[in-house]
Amino acid sequence: MDFKTFCIYFFNVHSIPPQQAGDLWWVTALQVLVRVLIGLFAILIPVPLLVWYERRLLGWMQQRQGPNRVGPWGLLQTIADGLKLLFKEDMNPSKVDKTLFILAPMVFLIPALVTAAVIPWGPSRVWGAAAPGVNVGILYILAWASLGVYGIVLAGWASNNKYSLLGGLRSSAQLISYELGMGLAIITVILMTGSLDMQTIVEGQTYNGPLGLAEWNLGKFFPMGLLAMAMYMISMLAETNRAPFDLPEAETELVAGYHTEYTSMKFATFFMGEYANMIVVSAINATLFWGGYKAPIQFLDGPYLGGLLTGAGHPALGAVVAALVPVFWLSIKILIGLYFFIWIRATMPRLRYDMLMKFGWQGLLPVGLVNILLTALALVMYATSGNAGYLIALVAWLIIFGVILVAFAKNKRVQLFTTNSRRDSTVALYSSAQPFRAVAEHSGYGGQTLPPDAKIGGFPVAESEHEADTADAALTKKG
Repeated sequence: MDFKTFCIYFFNVHSIPPQQAGDLWWVTALQVLVRVLIGLFAILIPVPLLVWYERRLLGWMQQRQGPNRVGPWGLLQTIADGLKLLFKEDMNPSKVDKTLFILAPMVFLIPALVTAAVIPWGPSRVWGAAAPGVNVGILYILAWASLGVYGIVLAGWASNNKYSLLGGLRSSAQLISYELGMGLAIITVILMTGSLDMQTIVEGQTYNGPLGLAEWNLGKFFPMGLLAMAMYMISMLAETNRAPFDLPEAETELVAGYHTEYTSMKFATFFMGEYANMIVVSAINATLFWGGYKAPIQFLDGPYLGGLLTGAGHPALGAVVAALVPVFWLSIKILIGLYFFIWIRATMPRLRYDMLMKFGWQGLLPVGLVNILLTALALVMYATSGNAGYLIALVAWLIIFGVILVAFAKNKRVQLFTTNSRRDSTVALYSSAQPFRAVAEHSGYGGQTLPPDAKIGGFPVAESEHEADTADAALTKKG
């Protein structure tokens, strides 16, 4: 086989004659291998650039420069950090389960890489354009995304460290909780498009708006699509263990969480897995809600521009533009999603663990269920009565969520009253057990001596240390 024939078969494997398919099986195998390598490098190579992008953005948001010493604009800083990790000593602490300890970082990284296989980067299935055409792409994503938690749990268990174990347990509970919210948001998109195929979902976001504007899923059946997008973006923060949901690696509580015992390239593998997850979930968000590889306006779309160039007598240039412009638009949308990650990290503090779980189970879950029911109602009403039916569903949406907001506000007021009452009781009990001199010298009373029959919070002030201890013991026993 000459080189020209090999290139023809390699770039279009379907052109192999059936009688030669058995002899040229290695061409198909080589093509599959190259595609796998391209997919791996397409996710892993941007990781150092993403780290630099995050550091520069955080520096700008915090009114400082960020990396600016190693290379132009600090571009080589992440490479220097990678070399540092590469040459650090790879330690395995004593009394760890070495098999699971080594396996955990790989189990954490692999789901992010495999999930990226079903993300369409273009409208064509010809070699060179990534349109995988998996008709159960959503199920594929949800199945693989749920496996990432095992890497974190294995790391916490195998490290034989209490901080690592607590970090792993936190992560498992967190990911299971917020996978429900993410799944409910995705179900809303499935109802709107009627398909589990990622490319069909993208193609369903057509240019039906005025002036050729794209009709993305976030604006369909407003505000159902917008609420589904907000739920997904909140859930993807929790699924990737990013601020304000980075409880599994809370430094002030757990040292470094499940990272504590890891060094060198094992730690770098966790690091790459986290940022690869950020890229993948941002790509999924762009595909489901922001039109995927489609431009926001039709005359900027790749196939449209390619068709114009082909009609003008430049078919080769038109084919290149039609293939690369969709990749450009999806990359821009992924960068916007990554900016959202970084912006939230620079803006919001870390939540308490109880607040995290309460928000997932008492916030996202019921809101997601109601949103799915109302989206289905809107679809049925629109199909039977047109825009009038949609308006009826919209009014129902506003009424139900208005009731939910009122109930939530009332519950918050009750909690605030209960908290204030409990705090006042605590102050009173604490004050009743204080020695006379300590209360008299308290700054709140100006350092003046109180009379013998003085009371604080309705409780008499103790006259001595012994009396204070006795009163405190009696109150404790009574409580």
